[in-house]
Amino acid sequence: MNEKYNVYLVSDSTGETLDRIFLSLKSQFENFDYEKKEFAFVRTEQQVDKIIKECNEVDSSLILYTIVETKLAKYISSQSQKNNVPCFGILGNLILSFSKLLNQKAIHKPSAQHVLDADYYKRIEAIQFTMSHDDGKKVDDIDNADVILLGVSRTSKTPTSIYLANRGYKTINIPLVLDQKIPKGLGKNESSNVVGLVADPERLADIRRNRVAIMKNPRLKDYTNLDFIRKEVEDSKTLFKKNNWPIIDVTRRSVEETAASILKIIEIKKNK
Repeated sequence: MNEKYNVYLVSDSTGETLDRIFLSLKSQFENFDYEKKEFAFVRTEQQVDKIIKECNEVDSSLILYTIVETKLAKYISSQSQKNNVPCFGILGNLILSFSKLLNQKAIHKPSAQHVLDADYYKRIEAIQFTMSHDDGKKVDDIDNADVILLGVSRTSKTPTSIYLANRGYKTINIPLVLDQKIPKGLGKNESSNVVGLVADPERLADIRRNRVAIMKNPRLKDYTNLDFIRKEVEDSKTLFKKNNWPIIDVTRRSVEETAASILKIIEIKKNK
């Protein structure tokens, strides 16, 4: 039986960064049995003492922390060592190395990554724009979009759009339906990047059947019919090729991989 660890995630901010790092770390170990406790906005020695005390009361405890204030980071490290609690600072050595490389002193400010700068407001604006233009709901201001995604149903248009919006790109996604015309002037604006999304018809059929089962709507026969889906996908490819729009097959891609490919397309277009 594997040992079960009590993992304490300690942050001087919201803890989001540390949580993402821990998720990536634990994914590398198949037989890692653990229970996680999170402590956010830890900024005093008294808070650290309480955490160390709790660590001593359970077996197999360990601490991962992101604390940028040097004195407090040293304190949690030294107290952990005194109490024989394994303790790992995530940012300490990295900040020190960057400080040496850049030849400047780090500000050691908690939550510095969450400063409300121009990029932050750009992301918020992009998210609002994208949500209001989801699934072709609004296309009258299509020229204002940074990215326009086209594809038949269930080709990951919405999640990809939201991901791009979080990166600051105003994104419109438009579903392609047989015998329905696409909006006029689509792709005429050089600053807009039109990308076509496709997927394997059999994979789409599986996804759609699951959706119909959840919706409990047996009337959507064409929606799940494989021959119908094949025609949908072929027609969409013909449309994309006719307009010289790049095509991404999302069958075996995660949303992150699809978005990365779109960003690469944008980069190549900018550098032309």
